[in-house]
Amino acid sequence: MSQAQRHSLLIVDDEPDLRTLYELTLLREGYELETSGHVADAIGRLQTRRYSAVITDMRLPDGSGLDILAWLEAQGRKEKTLVITAFGSAENAVEALKAGAYDYLTKPVDLRQFRLVVASALGLLPQGTLPPPKAAAALAPGPVSPPSSPSAPAPRASAPVTVAAPAVAPPPAALARLAGQSAAMQQVRELIEKVARSMAPVLLQGESGTGKELVARAVHDSSARARQRFVAVNCGAIPEQLLEAEFFGYRKGAFTGANEDREGFFQAADGGTLFLDEIGDLPLAMQSKLLRSIQERSVRPVGAVAEAPVNVRILSATHKDLGAEVLAGRFRQDLFYRLNVIQIRVPPLRERIEDVPLISERVLERIAEDAGVSPAPRLTPAAQALLARYAFPGNVRELENLLHRALALSGSESIDAGDLGLPEELLDDSQFGALDSAAEPAPAQPPVVVGDLPSDLAAYLDEVERQILLRALEQHRFNRTAAAASMGLSLRQIRYRMARLNITAGDSGVSES
Repeated sequence: MSQAQRHSLLIVDDEPDLRTLYELTLLREGYELETSGHVADAIGRLQTRRYSAVITDMRLPDGSGLDILAWLEAQGRKEKTLVITAFGSAENAVEALKAGAYDYLTKPVDLRQFRLVVASALGLLPQGTLPPPKAAAALAPGPVSPPSSPSAPAPRASAPVTVAAPAVAPPPAALARLAGQSAAMQQVRELIEKVARSMAPVLLQGESGTGKELVARAVHDSSARARQRFVAVNCGAIPEQLLEAEFFGYRKGAFTGANEDREGFFQAADGGTLFLDEIGDLPLAMQSKLLRSIQERSVRPVGAVAEAPVNVRILSATHKDLGAEVLAGRFRQDLFYRLNVIQIRVPPLRERIEDVPLISERVLERIAEDAGVSPAPRLTPAAQALLARYAFPGNVRELENLLHRALALSGSESIDAGDLGLPEELLDDSQFGALDSAAEPAPAQPPVVVGDLPSDLAAYLDEVERQILLRALEQHRFNRTAAAASMGLSLRQIRYRMARLNITAGDSGVSES
C-alpha cells in the first residue's frame, strides 16, 4: 500500500464539475476519496468517520467552509483543512486561516499546486518537489551585484541567511528550548502549539534580542514541515540592489558576473519555512515583489521568463510597530495584512524577570561546553539578586553577553555580582535597592484628585508626575533603570526628572548619591 493510499480525503463543493475535477486529480495520486455538496452532509459524514484531510469550498448552499472548520474545532478533530476561495478574496482566506485552516487555494485552482498543498498537509511531499539535500553553504544563495563594469565578477555571499538541513531523526522538542516558566512564556508556548498546525503566516513582534528567531524555529520544528528546511533571512542585512536576486535567485547570464544559475531564499526553503527577520526594513519596491510571490506562491528568478511554483510557509519578525509604519507610508498595508494573520508577541526579558535564573543556567551550560569548561559555573545568590534588579534593555541577547564575559573573567566555579560587569549606576542602585528590613520605604503620597480646575497647571502636573515616578521606583525596589524602562524612559531621562522634581533621599528612601 502506498503512502497516499493510507489517507482518506473529504471534498466539499457544490459544483459537480469541480468536484469531479478535484476527485480525478487526487485519485491519480492514490488517495481514498469521498465527496459532498453541502455543509450538513459533510458534517454528517464527519460524524460517522475520520478523514486525513478535508478540502472545502468557502461558499456552499447551506453555509460556508468556515462552518465546517468551526465544527471540527469544537469537536477537537485533527483533520487538516484546506479551503478554496474565489480569486482575490484575501479577506476570506485570512478568515479561514484564523479559523484553523491549514492552507487555502484560490480559484481557478492550479492543479499542480493543488496536489502539492494536499501532499504538504499530509506530510507526503512527492519526490522531486524539493531539491536534494545539500550542504548549508551550497544552499545559501550568494548576493550578486548588478553589472558595474564588463569584467566585474560576482562577489561571494555575505551570508545574511541561515539554512537548516532536513533532520534525519525526529526533531527534538523545540518548545523545551524556550527557557522560562513565567505566564508570558507559557502563553507564547500555547500560541506556538496552535499555529504550528496550519500554514497561516505568523508575525513575531518583539524588541531586539528577545529571541524571535528561536520562537520561529519552535513553530517550524513543531509543524508538519519539521523535516524540511528552515531558512532564516535578515532583511536588514541585504543591500537594496541585491534583494531581488537574493530572494528569487537568478539565471546564468542575467547580468555581468552571473556565471551560473543560483537559487534564491524562496527556492532554498521550498517545502519548508522561510523566516523573514526584520521584515520592517524591506524597501517598498521589494515589499511589492514579496507580496506577489506570497499571493501567487511562485517566484520568477532574475533573467528568467517564467515563474516557478514554490511551497513555502512564511514567518516574519520585526521590532517595529508595523501598524504605525503602514500609517506613515513606509510599509504596504496589503502586505501587512497578508503577514499579520496570526501575531505572537515575544515579551521583553524585564516582563519575565523570574525566568532569568533558568535562562542563565541554560546559557552557562551551553557556553561552558563550547569553551571546554566543566563543570559549568553557577551564579551566586548575590549575582542572581543583582540580575533580578536589572531592566535588560538588550533582553536575552544582553544576558548572554553578560554571562559570556563573566565566564571568561571569573576563573572559578561560581560567578559573583562583581563578575557581571553591570553598569556602575545599577550597582549603586543595588546598594539601596537591596531593601534590607531597616530601610522601609515611606508610603506614596495620595493621588491628586481633579476637582476644580487647578490655579497653577504647571505645579499641578509636576505633582502628578512626581507621584508617578515615586510609585514606579517603589514598584521596582528603587532600581532607577528598571523603573525607567517600565515607563518607556531611559536612565538619563528618569534622572533628569528626579532632579527637576527634587526627588531625593527624603522621598521614600530614594537617593541620588
